[in-house]
Amino acid sequence: MARFSRIEVANKMEEQGMVPLFYHADIELGKEVLRACYAGGARLLEFTNRGDYAHEVFGALNKFCAEELPEMMLGVGSVTDAGTAAMYMQLGANFVVTPVMREDIAIACNRRKVLWSPGCGSLTEITRAEELGCEIVKLFPGGIYGPGFVKAIKGPQPWTRIMPTGGVSPTRDNLSAWFDAGVTCVGMGSKLISGELLKSRDFDAIESRVVEALEIIREVRK
Repeated sequence: MARFSRIEVANKMEEQGMVPLFYHADIELGKEVLRACYAGGARLLEFTNRGDYAHEVFGALNKFCAEELPEMMLGVGSVTDAGTAAMYMQLGANFVVTPVMREDIAIACNRRKVLWSPGCGSLTEITRAEELGCEIVKLFPGGIYGPGFVKAIKGPQPWTRIMPTGGVSPTRDNLSAWFDAGVTCVGMGSKLISGELLKSRDFDAIESRVVEALEIIREVRK
């Protein structure tokens, strides 16, 4: 069962302004990444469902968060069907992120009152997601659409909250463009937690990148 309500998660996404994305099959490495992000100020992290037995890794990491990082809201990404969403919710996922807009996932998550953020690529998809109870829409792939798309959507629908993922980097220019366009938060994966840093196990660098990205977000929002 999720430790945090969907409203708590949505509020934290908006407050923090960034959701780090990460996947690795090594549980102990995953714990260190979580520690580094937590020390850097992140209280949300999306573990992407990509490898074999990824759910087993997630389960271990979520237990670790409950015991060692009590404020960390660990969720799951790259979920493409309701069955997978239900499996991760049984493991305590605090939110579910998908690359596509699927009503079966919406129903499964709403039934458990778990926040879900579907990948959308048109105003029609965004509107349908909101009709199904979506709090924050994932714009995916963000780099294809760009900040101009977000600005255009916010014109007729200023209430829509958008989280671009893909094409987001922790630089002042990139983050300024997205937040000036009106995004609620951004999702960042390899540009924040790179494969090189994971390979070298440079957790101090990961912590520093999280600190810097969150600071930039606070500044550009002003």
